[in-house]
Parts: sequence; C-alpha cells; structure tokens
Amino acid sequence: MTFEPSASRNRLVLVVYTAAIFVSALLLFSVQPLFTKMVLPRLGGSPAVWSVAMVFFQSLLLGGYAYAHFLMQLRSRTIPVAVHLVLLAVAMLTLPLSIASGWGDPPTSGYAVWLLGLFAVSIGLPFFALAANNPLLQAWFVRTGHPNGPDPYFLYASSNIGSFLALLSYPVLLEPMFTLRTQNLIWTGGYGLLIVLIATCGVLLLRSPAKAAELNMPAEDADAPAPSWLQRARWIFLAAVPSGLLIAVTAHISTDVAAAPLLWVLPLSLYLLTWVLVFQSRPLLPHKWMLLAQPLAIAGVVVLLAVGGEQNLLLTLGGHQLCFFVIAIACHGELARTRPAAKYLTGFYVALSFGGMVGGLFAGLIAPFTFSWVAEYPILLALAALCRPPGNERLPRWSRWYWPFLAALAVALLVPTWSTGKVFNWLEDHRVWMIGAVGVLAALLALSLNANRWKIFATVVVALVLLRAYPSDDGRVETVRSFFGVHKIVVTPNGQYHVLMHGTTIHGAEKFKNDDGTPVTGQPEPITYYHKDGGIGQAITAIRERKGAPLRVAVIGLGSGTLVCASEPGEEWKFFEIDQTMVDTARDPKYFTYIQVCEPNLEPVIGDARLTFAREPNGVYDLIIVDAYSSDAIPIHLATEEAMEIYKSKLAPQGAVVMHVSNRHLELSSVVVGIADANDLKSWVYSEDTGRDSEYIFSTSVVVSAREETDVGKLASSDQWALTEVEDDQRVWTDDYSNVLGAVWRRLRKGEE
Repeated sequence: MTFEPSASRNRLVLVVYTAAIFVSALLLFSVQPLFTKMVLPRLGGSPAVWSVAMVFFQSLLLGGYAYAHFLMQLRSRTIPVAVHLVLLAVAMLTLPLSIASGWGDPPTSGYAVWLLGLFAVSIGLPFFALAANNPLLQAWFVRTGHPNGPDPYFLYASSNIGSFLALLSYPVLLEPMFTLRTQNLIWTGGYGLLIVLIATCGVLLLRSPAKAAELNMPAEDADAPAPSWLQRARWIFLAAVPSGLLIAVTAHISTDVAAAPLLWVLPLSLYLLTWVLVFQSRPLLPHKWMLLAQPLAIAGVVVLLAVGGEQNLLLTLGGHQLCFFVIAIACHGELARTRPAAKYLTGFYVALSFGGMVGGLFAGLIAPFTFSWVAEYPILLALAALCRPPGNERLPRWSRWYWPFLAALAVALLVPTWSTGKVFNWLEDHRVWMIGAVGVLAALLALSLNANRWKIFATVVVALVLLRAYPSDDGRVETVRSFFGVHKIVVTPNGQYHVLMHGTTIHGAEKFKNDDGTPVTGQPEPITYYHKDGGIGQAITAIRERKGAPLRVAVIGLGSGTLVCASEPGEEWKFFEIDQTMVDTARDPKYFTYIQVCEPNLEPVIGDARLTFAREPNGVYDLIIVDAYSSDAIPIHLATEEAMEIYKSKLAPQGAVVMHVSNRHLELSSVVVGIADANDLKSWVYSEDTGRDSEYIFSTSVVVSAREETDVGKLASSDQWALTEVEDDQRVWTDDYSNVLGAVWRRLRKGEE
C-alpha cells in the first residue's frame, strides 16, 4: 500500500520545501562574508580572521546538524516543528546583526579564541538556527509522503545552489552596490521571510498522514542496515580533507592578493558547487571522470607549488582553485556514491559536518600554531590521494616492485641535499622539472596502473618533501608564523642581503655586505621602498625641510624596521604594529639591525592601528606614514574615509599623511585620493620605476595628502608628484562600503593601457 496525495499538493510541498531550503542556504552563506567583513577591522584585515570564521561556521554547522538529528529521533511530529519555530523566533530577536557589546578591542594574544567568542556571542543563535534547517527540512520532506521522499538528497543540491549564489553574488553585487548597514537590513528581512516558509513547511508536514513516509518507502530502503562505524569514519575523512583544503587554499591565495571577501568566496563558492554537482540525480560531471582527473589535479598543485612565487594573478587564482575544485568534487562524489538510505539521512549529515569541522580545525587553528610555514596545504594534498576508492591494480606482478623503486628514487633525490656538489646544483637548477616529474608520476600511477592509493599517497609525499628540500627562494630561508601570517627571512646566497618576505612580496630588506664582499659598517641605509630617493624618502625630506625643525612622526607598520633609520637626532618617531612576531623579528640582529643600530630602545605600540592610533593626542604629528600592508593585502579599514578622518585629527596644523599603496593586483591611489578629498585634503601621487631592483631599491606608489599645498613643501612643485583630483564616478570607501573588485579591475585596465 502506498500513500498517493494529489498532484497539486505534491507540487506545493516540493515548491515550498525547495524554496525554504534555498532561502535558508542563501542566508546561511551570505552572513559569512557579511559578518566577517564587520569583524575584520578588529584584527587588521588578517586572512586568518576568515580561517577562524570558517572554523566557527563549520563547528556551529555540526551543532545544528546534531540538533536536527536529535529532534528527528522523537516519535512526535509536532514537537520538532514547534521547537524549531520557537528557536527561529528567539533568534530573530537578536537581529539586525551586530558585534556584541564588550567585544570592541581584541586582546594582545589569543586572537583565535577571542574571535570564536565574538562570533558565538554576536551571531551564534541565528546561525545555529539556520544551520539546522537543511537536514531538518529534508527529514520533514521525507515524512510528508512526497513521491521523491525516499531519495531527498536532491534537496541538498538545492541548498548548495542557494549557498553558491549567495557567495558569488556578494563580491559582484552586494559589496559594490550596498553598504554594510543596507546588506544587514536586507539579510534581516530575508530571515523573516524564512520563518514564514519554514512555518508553512511545518503545516504541510502536520497535515500529512502519520505513516506517509513508511508507506512510500521502498522495501530495500526500509530493510537497509545502519551504516557501520568504519563507513561513518570514511565519510568523516572524505568530508575533512576538502574542508581543510578549502581553508589552506584560501590562505594561500589571499596572502598575496587581498584579505577581502572577494577572494574568500571564490574557493568557498567552488566548494559548494561541488556539493551541488555530486548530489544531482544525473551529475553533470560523472564521478568516474572526476576520479580520473583527481590525480592530475594533485600533480597540478605540486607543479604550481614548485613554480612558487613567479606566478601571475591568473595562475595563482585559476590554477590552485581549478585543482582544488577537481579534488573536492572527487571526494564529495565518493560521499554521494556511498550515501545511506533516507532514514539514516540526519546521521549522514552529522558525519559530514563533523568531518568538515575536523578539517577546518586542523587547517584554521591547529596548523598555524604547530608549523612555522604553511604545511597544512601539502599535508592535505597528500591525504587527498587516500580519498580515492580501493581498486584492482593492473599488472600486479610489476606494481609490487614499486615500493623499492620509490624508496630508491627518494634516496637518489634527497641525499644530494646534504651536500653542495654538482648533482645538488643541477637538481636545484631544474627543481621545477624534477618535482613536477615526481608529481606527474603519481598521476600516471593512478591512471595507467590503477595503483593502490597508498602508493599514490607515498609518491605525492616524496614530491612534497622535495619542495622543502629544494626551496624556490635563492639562499637560506627561515620562517616565522603568527596569527597574522607566515613571514620568511631570506638570506641571499652570498649573504649580501637579508630580505623579509610575506608570501611572494618583499616587505623589507637590509644590505649586510658591500659588492666586494666586505661587511657594511655604520648606520644601515634604508632600502626597498624606503630609499631616500623614493616616494616615502622624498616625502620625509620635504616635510622636514618645510618645517625646518625636528619632526614628530607616526608610522603605522614596522616591517623590518627600515624607517627607524630614517629619523634624525632630536626627532620623535612612534611606531604602531599589530604583529608581535614582526617586532621580535625586526629586533633580532641576526635578521635585521635597523632597530639595534638606530633606536635600540624602540617600543612599538602593539594592536590594530585603527584602535591604538585613535587614542593618540590630536594635532601633534607633522607626518603620519601608513605602511601597514601584509604582502599585497591591504587592511581595508585603514584606507577608508573614517580612517583618514582619524589621521587628519592627529596631524599638526601643517602636517601631512603619506600612504604607501604599491600593489600588484589592486589600484589604490584613487582610493586614497577619494578618502582624502572626503576629508577636505589635497593629494599628490608619486609612482616611479627606479630600475634598481638588483640593489633591492624598488619602484613605489605613494600618495601624500595635506590641507594646503604649502604643507607638502617642494613636493607640490615636483614633476614626480602629480596633484590628483578625485574621480567623479568612483565611490568613496568607508567603513560601511568598499569595492575590492573595482580596485582589481582598475589595476587590470591600467596594465593594458
């Protein structure tokens, strides 16, 4: 006997449930970039804020799924509906979204724990309520007796379409068009609509016959045994690897571009798209194709990591994300292939969300405190090989000899690293080809021999170990890691320069030996972007000459401490830095000597400059230098109308603000001109190619802003400095509005001109 409701009722049930799941997912994933952008200014725009946010969202997703699983164990249908509607209504009372009172200033350490607390107190309840909707509504749908009830997983695809559209529309539509306040109000209105839709879903469930689900259940599903613990563990592993890779890939690409939702949402959108594709009734990309492509994608990442810092924007964003997409869809395809009968649905989703949380915890919280470099990316890449299903090897007689062959290959390639002979030099010169060949070997194993996944895993491990044994940087490398990122100190092969790098961008350098090999003596000369002939050096000189007396200077961003040696006797320079490890690195004379020689008693102010600098007395600084960039990622909250208002208030009557805006991927000069104009300041732009890169003296883009032309001295009449008017068609950045996509587009457009 089967339950056969009318066709019109079936259509109504399908439309309402699909709409509710779609809107819920839309809200769930649009709140992530929206609220994280609200929190970013508290911690300097660090990409790690997004990583910790992802850990929070994944953990609460697990809580929501477990709550749904518990509710659906109850025999009553009325209680789950009533309890969930009450939860949604109570959560509605906490809206619109806002940062909870008492969470204004972050502590001096323990940022990750503090952030998790901030997220929990501020948006924990509405996010928890949203997180439960997907498995809960699918379980309700099964119990309505709809003909599609026995296999409701297609609704998971609908959920992920909503999530995918929410994330993709954020940087393209919501961020450029609406302020944060308007986005918040739109989101709150959507939450109210969702409550109405879920209440309707509850009514449709309660009006269905009590035994409708059992009557529609196929015999094989009704008799299906519960999944084994081994199967559940496999689900957790298959969910954990792509979840961890998501954070690792995001950190990798956002380090060298910008700490902005634009770049966070790209890999997360692809991650969600894989869920959409694998849970379709007829997948657009067949699973067997993705399993064939997965080892090629792993090899592709190995090659991209070997190429290292010489990547362009398209290769960095496109290559890593394409490979990530293929790896994730192969893992998620395995989950879809092994999904259980509908009656075990909520338990399946608990396993998925638990795996997602484990992967997120490893990549977002454990790895940054365990490794001094971004080790989580290659580790998870190797583990991705174990996500492949077991298979029968071709040519087993020959493949059994692979283990001794791989061991011999590893020894042959790694032993030379303990010497500096001709073999090592040759291998180092051809490192990309060598490492790439081992990565490709892993792919060939999978494709031609259908090799055991442990053999593929071991081969990938060898390739990744070779990446560390033969680094892409010339010279000796040491790494320092903190919440705010990974910094490399590179000593060039002849020991002439010590270079501070963040990602692939040089953040400061010091010359230790002259060209003839003799040690540099006396006070170290500021180089890189701070040379006396560059934009920042010229601005310091011009303001000093204009005043004719010792300067009082504030510098936001310490770096290697280069600007400490730009001061003159009698001047008062105060530095503001968010990252204590950066201060420790700049102080250590084995790395850099600027501070030791020029200002050994320097005590920078630690904390985000928007908060710490705002506490400085008004009207005292002759010059404010804003140089707070981490790699090519600008902390956006330091380049807004409100930020410039703070800088202006701290300026002495004839003071000036200098902002360093050199950037490979974002055009920021016009942004600074706009925020200065909004504060009634004039701006002069400097952008010059030095042609002295071999001496570590680089081209810089600098904007100096002041009240009057006379305030900037000789810069106003210099041919190198252009008085620049604000662009009429460009909206001013504020704490409530920024448009990173526009900055990327302007840089690309100017590069073509």
